[in-house]
Amino acid sequence: MAEAATRTGVEDLWAPIEGALAFVGECTLILWDVVKRLFRRPFEVLETVHQMAFIGVSSVPIVALTAFFSGAVLSLYGTEFLVRFGAGSLAGATVGLAVTREIGPVLGGIMVAGRCGSAMAAQLGSMAVTEQIDALRMLSVHPTNYLVIPRLIAALLMLPVLGLVGMWAGVFGGMLVAGANGVPGGLFLQSIQQYVQPWDVVGGLLKMPVFGAIIAVVACQQGMRTKEGAVGVGRATTNTVVIAMVLIYVANYLLAELLF
Repeated sequence: MAEAATRTGVEDLWAPIEGALAFVGECTLILWDVVKRLFRRPFEVLETVHQMAFIGVSSVPIVALTAFFSGAVLSLYGTEFLVRFGAGSLAGATVGLAVTREIGPVLGGIMVAGRCGSAMAAQLGSMAVTEQIDALRMLSVHPTNYLVIPRLIAALLMLPVLGLVGMWAGVFGGMLVAGANGVPGGLFLQSIQQYVQPWDVVGGLLKMPVFGAIIAVVACQQGMRTKEGAVGVGRATTNTVVIAMVLIYVANYLLAELLF
């Protein structure tokens, strides 16, 4: 009995570690396969454009809306505090730095992970449980070329665009709220020009391809390994959103240390 209990305890401790190692290994294999097959025919141009429209164009409204109100809330609290102590001229710098470095990039990544990452995992998971991925192999169509590479390229290209949209929307929302709290728009923009450097914008945009790669790889890994029918598809979708969001926050900290 004691040996069985000890064995069960060890297995309970080892299971999460084994799952984490398997996840890292599968993602590494996916990326390695992408590198090997990136310049091999066939090139799925139409599928890549379709994924770019899905990830990029269709995500603009939700990214702009969330960034707008995030910048507005930041300005609501910050401007009130700064005006109270006679530092209202710094409202633009406060909002601009926060939006360009953090709010725009992180919110863009989180929104895409929730909207597009979940959809990609559900689509690939449905294909996996209905054996459509195996059918592609039977037709000599490698899943990496047809399913993974278009999604990865689309995420790498479209996330910086969405990050820029989030930055503009956040600054605009912050400027409107600052104006309502007694900070003129001209003073707000002048503060941004004075304190927000081009590298703040560039650094924020450099985070976005990393976030895009995280979303695409995690969605493909979780989707293509789906089993157990509809239950497995739901589990893969949930895991994709949770894992991608956590990794985005972790990567954001590391990139902030590196870039700023």
